[in-house]
Amino acid sequence: MKKENLDTLEPTLTKQFELPVLPYAHDDLEPYIDKKTMEIHHGKHHAGYINNLNKELEVLNNVPPSVEDIIKNVSKYPVAVRNNAGGHYNHSMFWKLMKKNGGGQPTGKLSEAINSSFSSLENFKNRFNEAALKHFGSGWAWLVIKNGKLEIGTTPNQDNPLMDVSAFRGTPILCLDVWEHAYYLKYQNKRADYINGWWNIINWEQVAKNFQNAK
Repeated sequence: MKKENLDTLEPTLTKQFELPVLPYAHDDLEPYIDKKTMEIHHGKHHAGYINNLNKELEVLNNVPPSVEDIIKNVSKYPVAVRNNAGGHYNHSMFWKLMKKNGGGQPTGKLSEAINSSFSSLENFKNRFNEAALKHFGSGWAWLVIKNGKLEIGTTPNQDNPLMDVSAFRGTPILCLDVWEHAYYLKYQNKRADYINGWWNIINWEQVAKNFQNAK
């Protein structure tokens, strides 16, 4: 009987979550978000959340297969799962909400809903900007559907409105990362400039898809 060479055998590890591929190149969002920030933000920060989340889940039993199911019942898990699952979910949504040559205006049902809830797109953007700018410390600004209506709010750290521990609840359709690592290389402490620039790369088509799915 042939003897196996155990030195050549490696354990097979199943990683529950993997870093999603960006739907654009690192420099496609310039000049509003620079290439170096995208490389670090996606390749280091987001990847770090995923690696840490997978490590945490290795020792837990009966973990659901989707990150959405984890965060909806995140109070059942350790704080490290809350932080890293939130980081993975939030960033995965955030990347899709931007695109090269984005901006412009929403159309169709999404435009109607924004006008109905906030009177106009301009008023919506002003209120969203204010929420994002005034959020203290690290966190996220959100547009959600709640009880059939659109609402604006923020969450701290890597929390999000789907979490059962969140003070601001709803189904997210739009989010903006206001952690300093999202903008500091280019904008330093000028969060307002980062927020204003971001509207030029927003992917309204993806927001509309999120809106339709949330309904």
